[in-house]
Amino acid sequence: MGIGSFIKKQFIDVLQWNEETEGVLSWRYPMQDFEIQNGGVLIVRESQIAVFVNEGQIADVFGPGTHKLTTQTLPLLTNLKNWDKLFDSPFKSDVYFFSTRVQTGRKWGTPQPITIRDKDFDMIRVRAFGMYSYRVTDPRKFFTELSGTRSTYTRDDVEDQLRGILLASMANSLGASQIAFLDMAANQALMAQEVKGGLAEAFARYGIGLDEFNVASVSLPEELQAALDERISAGMKGGMSADKMAGYTKYQVAQSIPLAAGNEGGLAGIGAGLGAGLTVGQVMGQAMGQALNPGAAPAPAPEAAPAAPAAPAQESIEDRLGKLKALLDKGLISPADYDATKAELLKKLIG
Repeated sequence: MGIGSFIKKQFIDVLQWNEETEGVLSWRYPMQDFEIQNGGVLIVRESQIAVFVNEGQIADVFGPGTHKLTTQTLPLLTNLKNWDKLFDSPFKSDVYFFSTRVQTGRKWGTPQPITIRDKDFDMIRVRAFGMYSYRVTDPRKFFTELSGTRSTYTRDDVEDQLRGILLASMANSLGASQIAFLDMAANQALMAQEVKGGLAEAFARYGIGLDEFNVASVSLPEELQAALDERISAGMKGGMSADKMAGYTKYQVAQSIPLAAGNEGGLAGIGAGLGAGLTVGQVMGQAMGQALNPGAAPAPAPEAAPAAPAAPAQESIEDRLGKLKALLDKGLISPADYDATKAELLKKLIG
């Protein structure tokens, strides 16, 4: 063995945090077996706060600046350790740095649609997306409620907690807003302000300040959006009717006409088979009349044809062509059907 052995204590003269890693909100200075030299220097940069913790209890908090560590500048820690006023030896304590920079551009969204009541659609499910920003404002609460004694506490760690708070507040605000879905796009700023008030209060319990919050979009699930698109289309195509349901009925009738034209023989076959197209005009006229006047009594159903009907009075081809043109002008048949039937009638006329 040598002459002897000794343990050389290692002292820390300067404590500081350079924030090399992005997204870290809380960082514990690596003490290990080091001790802080009495009279050492603590450097706290702008957008930082340093906290001394003794045996799990917060002792002293230091804001931005350069601080010389003595028993005079560490009054609470000195009291906890019962140091003598003349104490001048090194000491050991956990030191945590907190970043108070604003964490900008954080995205939020509803992973699952939120079911709410709507005055236009009764019950609907909506999804919402947007962005928010926040920062640590009270390191005591942040340390006690969230970060604790971890060596590092990151933005991802805290946002797992914030996300649940945010979605709960969003669901409550949407449910109580009484704003129809069709009006939400024009009221997104107002909605964001309402949600922000509740969120700010919830975040403050964890020592976090909500800096900004916005709602970028409110949307429906795909199947509900498809149904809404159909209703909007019906409203546009049936806009001449003051009554919404009448407009929608007109749209349904208009949609059925191409289907009829696509059947075997089409409208041309129907017009030729019925003699003069008179029945087609009656059927279409009754359907459109019901669309425009949904409250009117429906026309009586035509009586069943007798077993051996008498041959209808022959109508001239000129009259049939005139009625066919009237059907086209009213939009009850397509130009293609008109041309086909006209050609067939003219063929009969010319021979």
